Amino acid sequence: MAIATSDKVRVGIIGCGGIANQKHMPSLKKLPNVEMVAFCDIVRARAERAKDTFGTSDAAVYEDYRKLLEDKTIDVVHVCTPNRSHSFITVDALNAGKHVMCEKPMAINSVEAKKMLDAAALSGKMLTIGYQTRQRNDSIFMKQEAEAGTFGDIYYAKATAIRRRAVPTWGVFLNEYEQGGGPLIDIGTHALDLTLWIMDNYKPKYCLGTTFHKLNDQTQTGNAWGDWDPDKFTVEDSAFGFVVMENGATINLESAWALNTLDVREAVTSICGTKAGADMVDGVRINHIKNGRQCVTTANMKAGGVAFYEGSGGDDMSTREARQWINAIVNHKQPTVLPEQAYTVTRILEGIYESARTGTVYNF
Repeated sequence: MAIATSDKVRVGIIGCGGIANQKHMPSLKKLPNVEMVAFCDIVRARAERAKDTFGTSDAAVYEDYRKLLEDKTIDVVHVCTPNRSHSFITVDALNAGKHVMCEKPMAINSVEAKKMLDAAALSGKMLTIGYQTRQRNDSIFMKQEAEAGTFGDIYYAKATAIRRRAVPTWGVFLNEYEQGGGPLIDIGTHALDLTLWIMDNYKPKYCLGTTFHKLNDQTQTGNAWGDWDPDKFTVEDSAFGFVVMENGATINLESAWALNTLDVREAVTSICGTKAGADMVDGVRINHIKNGRQCVTTANMKAGGVAFYEGSGGDDMSTREARQWINAIVNHKQPTVLPEQAYTVTRILEGIYESARTGTVYNF
């Protein structure tokens, strides 16, 4: 890629709300070869604040993302808007000649996600999706072990994203039209992406799903971010899926924002293979047989290795995500998260929702 006006990658941010402020902009700010030169939000004050905090002194501010895309000096766009607008903004950005990092999930359904895939292919620009949990130390370690053949043939997995009472009450999280769903598409998507990536299996055959609205109408909820408004809580409070891949491998997916359980874990996976299995309890535990005995090997994720050093100057997973993405652009390499992989995640989520709606098996 030819950097437009300097030796730095010029980035435009579309959507200056929570995820942009919590993840994208702070991470990009840490990279010396990046400058954020444009900010867009339908609430102009949010874009102005983002410029003041993260942008260059002459950064532009927009309320219409299409105006931002007219700037030919912008190399990369980060799409950090509600789920419904991911697809058309990403397609427009790719068509405008920008590389795109789109926040997860890829889109609200597979039709919209396919439009993004097609636009990336036609434009020749890079597209990636914000599944930063792949950049956690435990995720990297488990993936490395899978690639080394430690687990053999992985034929069963459990993808988990369970909260007891942590329903996001801000923004449009509870709005089914804007988001396309609740915890399944919000946090379940991370657990599913992580599981498929470690299994290296992106060929689903069929799935069965259930969704629940059991706690939506409750008050005095004990919610981590304050009581939700039952009238606005239009998405599911929990969702569960059973996915069978073409080779017979099976995945149980469980997700919840509100569930009466003490087994609370978010964006983790457990896998079972012919040689060994692993989970993400207290780091990574690998269960295997050695000399005819049942053994458990635990990896210390706090010690730090060369590939993921966590001492002073070490990266958190969001900065690691941003760094590999920008490096992929500059060095003409594939990003960690390929759009084809994220498309499969979207297809499976859609299948679980559709199965729950119809009460029947969904075939891919």
